[in-house]
Amino acid sequence: MAVASPKQAAQTASVRRPAADESPAKMVPEFSKDQELTAFRHMLRIRRFEEKAGQLYGMGLIGGFCHLYIGEEAVVVGMQMVLKPGDQVITGYRDHGHMLACGMDPKGVMAELTGRRGGYSKGKGGSMHMFSVEKGFFGGHGIVGAQVPLGTGLAFANKYRGNDNVSLTYLGDGATNQGQVYESFNMAKLWHLPVVYVIENNQYGMGTSVARASATVNLSQRGRSFEIPGEQVDGMDVRAVKAAADKAVKWGREGNGPYILEMLTYRYRGHSMSDPAKYRPKEEVDKVRTEHDPIEQVRSRLLKRGFANEDALKKVDAEVRAIVNEAAEFATNDAEPEAAELYTDVYK
Repeated sequence: MAVASPKQAAQTASVRRPAADESPAKMVPEFSKDQELTAFRHMLRIRRFEEKAGQLYGMGLIGGFCHLYIGEEAVVVGMQMVLKPGDQVITGYRDHGHMLACGMDPKGVMAELTGRRGGYSKGKGGSMHMFSVEKGFFGGHGIVGAQVPLGTGLAFANKYRGNDNVSLTYLGDGATNQGQVYESFNMAKLWHLPVVYVIENNQYGMGTSVARASATVNLSQRGRSFEIPGEQVDGMDVRAVKAAADKAVKWGREGNGPYILEMLTYRYRGHSMSDPAKYRPKEEVDKVRTEHDPIEQVRSRLLKRGFANEDALKKVDAEVRAIVNEAAEFATNDAEPEAAELYTDVYK
């Protein structure tokens, strides 16, 4: 049996999109004008925010780890479009986009990145650890897969309280090989918990392609032994994400138990800001940017369908840039926490 070389395996995984027999929806429902414009604005805000965060990191204003979400914006924006107040979101360490999609203030997010008092964790959590119960965001988490049992616990609380809220529990492709993920799957199915596990498969766990690290690359089927339904979704098309989210969230809200969505997406930057991403060719990244970029797909549809012209879209971009620049200005001028803050919020 021929074995693919590491380079071939990486290239195969990186451009993989859902095949017709892997996706139940062959035709993606069109968005209305309002939906397209909303998706465009929210995705663009995440991208501009992350670009600015990358700049501030390069200037030494952001320390520690910093994992950017550039290229993956359609996943969280599409999922968020189907939620209602009371639903919960929890994710791993590539979390800035999720915070912004949940409606958290860009100033507070950026201030946390720079370690300032006005940050969501008072400048003590940094990139990977911010929370907002008010916005239904239960944190980014730095330990791979650690958020999955917590997200399952949120779903248990919903069932215990008898409400119809759903927990969106995000995890990366690398986390799908962690043991606590399968313990969570088992309990979620056993107790029919209202949780949607959203696997953000950006094709690489740190520097290793999914094809080299996982015996089975269709991660949507990782719940089969627990009889948890799952499907692969084009995570670069916000319409496909929303359509899948509608089905999965409805499934959980109606008491049918857990559901798995594998979002086939792609990150343009390295795993973190310290990763030069030399394990993949530049042509691979350029191909995805050219053919599958989530924001450019929406921009193209807006123009083709006459929902907006170039000037209107440039105005949206200018407005988004102004919001991000204001957040950066706040984050670089806000005061740092007092030394005494080291001893606060340690125990609850």
